[in-house]
Amino acid sequence: MTGQPRRADALRNRDAIVAAARDLVVTRGPGIGMDEIASSAGVAVGTLYRHFPAKQDLIAAVVADLDASISVTLRQASARVERGETTALDELVALLRRVVLEPRHERLLRHAVTDIAADAVRDLRDRARISVADLVAAAHRSGALYPDITVDDITLLLTTSPDADAPEPDQIRWLTLARRALGPV
Repeated sequence: MTGQPRRADALRNRDAIVAAARDLVVTRGPGIGMDEIASSAGVAVGTLYRHFPAKQDLIAAVVADLDASISVTLRQASARVERGETTALDELVALLRRVVLEPRHERLLRHAVTDIAADAVRDLRDRARISVADLVAAAHRSGALYPDITVDDITLLLTTSPDADAPEPDQIRWLTLARRALGPV
């Protein structure tokens, strides 16, 4: 698109396309057709291609949307810690809980890791890692996190969490064990 301001309906269409693509990539994988995405978004295929000339552009927008959501979540977590409303360890545990019990974002990332969006996903993970590192450092300063726990350990926990189709008792057990591994209960 050019540098001209977008009309409200064009913005709505773009948002609908990105939301439909996100949902379909999560449920059906990144091989989903552009025509199916357009249909799900309630727009014509031509409208989709005006916003996103190539599927790579659309997947990059989906990853950017996910990046914005994760960034907001992590900034809010850090802000709550800074205001003394919660502890960094509690926020790290909440992050693990979110990934296990609401694994939609994690599934989206796994599906989006294709040749199409590998760079965008890598950038997203790098930015999220910085925010998680801040929480880990704060938890270390407070003494709530075992001193040998690193950002890599949190990343390992996030990437090895149970899949969405794991039985809920297994998910809860994993969370309990992960929490115990982080610091004194």
